Amino acid sequence: MDKEDIKRLGNDPRFISGIHNYCDRWCERCPFTARCMNFAMGEEQFADPETQDLNNEAFWEKLSETFQVTLDLLKEMAEEAGVDLDSLDIEEAKEEENYRKEVAESHKCSRAARAYGKTVDEWFDSAIEMFGQKEDESERQARPGIPSIGPLAEDTTLADTTQVIRWYQHQIYVKIMRAVHGSLKEESEELDEFPRDSDGSAKVALIGIDRSISAWGEMRGFFPMLENSILDILVHLERLRRQTENTFPAAREFIRPGFDKVKLNG
Repeated sequence: MDKEDIKRLGNDPRFISGIHNYCDRWCERCPFTARCMNFAMGEEQFADPETQDLNNEAFWEKLSETFQVTLDLLKEMAEEAGVDLDSLDIEEAKEEENYRKEVAESHKCSRAARAYGKTVDEWFDSAIEMFGQKEDESERQARPGIPSIGPLAEDTTLADTTQVIRWYQHQIYVKIMRAVHGSLKEESEELDEFPRDSDGSAKVALIGIDRSISAWGEMRGFFPMLENSILDILVHLERLRRQTENTFPAAREFIRPGFDKVKLNG
């Protein structure tokens, strides 16, 4: 794939501009892969089965080619935009970046999200034997007083529920970090009339939290004997959800390209 191929894909009307910026990277479960340029590039770039293996030399050669093509394209675009890449103050930018990273890492939402990721590992480590002894699905459905909560419900398997929890386990922290980090940069910019990237990242984090809450509600049905530990996790997630919404009050209203519909007045 060369620069012209990338430009060709970029001009293809079937792709939704920017849709990959605010997704959860779960391509296998995404209903918009046919509208995503990033997905198309990956399919085209790594179509050869040989490149699927991360340990295969062909993969790294392909990746190296992509790097060079992207670098050439960046230089070309920077020149067209009048940006002098050589004039960038690397040291100053590095110091500013390190400062923002430190502030973002110490933010209460980031700390809570990081703690959640660790708690999930600890929970699964402690419950590993239970997974091998899980009661039959029919017995679970017949057990009184253990209703499912959330949209997964009825046909959801233990594997589905575990997959959802594991997928968002660390991504919530990553997205919150990006949101906090981005908000620090946006403070010095005139963005009142434009959607904030930090709100978009926060929305993806909130969606991950919502889905995780639903999945833990399902997990409670699979393992009623672990209800107390699951309740602790749900309480932690609910507090994190509220903290994130308070920190980014406009996040829920952020319109993600492709995923969210614009609400019309009247």
